[in-house]
Amino acid sequence: MRSTFMGLEASKRGLFTQQSALYTTGHNISNANTQGYSRQRINMETTPGYPGTGLNSAKSAGHIGTGVEAHSVQRIRDEFVDRQYRQETNKLGYWESKTKSISQMEDVMSEPSEFGLNQSFTDFWKSMEDVVTDPKDAAARQVMISKAEALADSFNYMDTQLKSIQGNIGNELAVSTDRVNSILNQIASLNKQIQAVEPNGYMPNDLYDARDVLVDELNSYLPVSISKIPSGGNALAIAEGGLKITFKPTTGQEIVLVDGKEFVKIAALDTANKPVDGDVDNQAENSYFSFKEFAVSSLGEPPADATSASPQKIQYDQLEKSKGQLLSLIDSYGHSDGKGLYPEMLANLDTLARVFVSEFNTVHQAGFDLEGNAGAKFFDGDSAKSITVVLKDTNKVAASSQPGEVGNNENAHAFSNLQKAVQGSLKDGTFQSFYTSLTGDLGVTGQEAIRLEFNSTTLSLQIEKNRASHSSVSLDEEMTNMITFQQAYNANARMITAIDEMLDKIINGLGRVGL
Repeated sequence: MRSTFMGLEASKRGLFTQQSALYTTGHNISNANTQGYSRQRINMETTPGYPGTGLNSAKSAGHIGTGVEAHSVQRIRDEFVDRQYRQETNKLGYWESKTKSISQMEDVMSEPSEFGLNQSFTDFWKSMEDVVTDPKDAAARQVMISKAEALADSFNYMDTQLKSIQGNIGNELAVSTDRVNSILNQIASLNKQIQAVEPNGYMPNDLYDARDVLVDELNSYLPVSISKIPSGGNALAIAEGGLKITFKPTTGQEIVLVDGKEFVKIAALDTANKPVDGDVDNQAENSYFSFKEFAVSSLGEPPADATSASPQKIQYDQLEKSKGQLLSLIDSYGHSDGKGLYPEMLANLDTLARVFVSEFNTVHQAGFDLEGNAGAKFFDGDSAKSITVVLKDTNKVAASSQPGEVGNNENAHAFSNLQKAVQGSLKDGTFQSFYTSLTGDLGVTGQEAIRLEFNSTTLSLQIEKNRASHSSVSLDEEMTNMITFQQAYNANARMITAIDEMLDKIINGLGRVGL
């Protein structure tokens, strides 16, 4: 025989379940503008019917339902779209950083411009024309020396500014590496909390969301692969468990970055085996520091300094091309084989300065000054950083091809001939054409970076829009759900009232015939 109060119990369950659904709807509405939040829903399940199975079970005309219960609270998420989004943020992170680095270099080189290196060359050649016109004129000779100093200053300025930006990129690489370490630590901490909650049969959806936000950010720095670790115990089948995050190099074994509550620490090392920083100029060796490798500590509780225990290394060649902000910073900062946006430009400027100094000094020393002496060294230095004008006396300008001929301007003509192609160096072009080719190549590279950044941004926005349409909170939908659950709650409450009236009639009304 069924229980007298069976209907009350079924309606009570309905009240509790609809109430939970309303609370979940309120939670969704409250977090409508929370970054990374995924909307949640109540998974409702019917409770076992009456009567149950067994030899001693009650007999009835049919299997009577006993109501509903809230089985779990699940967030709405599409793993396939998440993977698409993270793959695209790899590329976007790379090209955003690359575009920024190129833009900063273009600001320094500022070509075409009235104040750039190309204009300094032009002004220097023009000052020589006055010396050719009147080789005895002290004013023309002084202007030539002044323009030469301006040219040297332009080389010095560009070298200083480019190295300063390169140093800033090195600092950014170090800060980004520290941020990656912080993300790995936070993901491991969230894994620990999630694996403590799930075995009790609960779904820590808000912790899942916080973890996914970190994984999205991690992929913008470094492309990683993700797998799930079951929590065990009484965890629900839909529980996501902990995450195992690995980096798969292009060659060699994969490196585990996070495994449940354990994580590693990485450090970016330069060619001096020291952490990458803003110091790019190696004064002792007259060379530049650049990126060498990432040192990766052992899995577990990492040391404060990843370089003190780094059994694993990630070399530049093991990083997948055009993916991740870290690789973009390395490509701009420079890596161990001397390649990179800034090292190559600095090397080309050093080549231009060295060849120019050598060629001009050779021509100048072949002539004679106003005092009949052989021409002295005009410029000194073998790099953009060190080029200087050492000749300060206007009488020492060797414009003559013969000693004692103060009106002779043939060697001054030879100065002007240096505007023509320099055979055997600088790609057999002129000094200015070589520099123009550098700025032209930079412009083409910059346009390509902007185009690819735009493409990546467009795709990322499209994928993010698709993800938002699936996972984000729609206030219209939540308002509809709120009305639905409210009406269901009211109906269950009305059902309890009806059963109460029935029981009141049975208890208080029966057996009172004739009274």
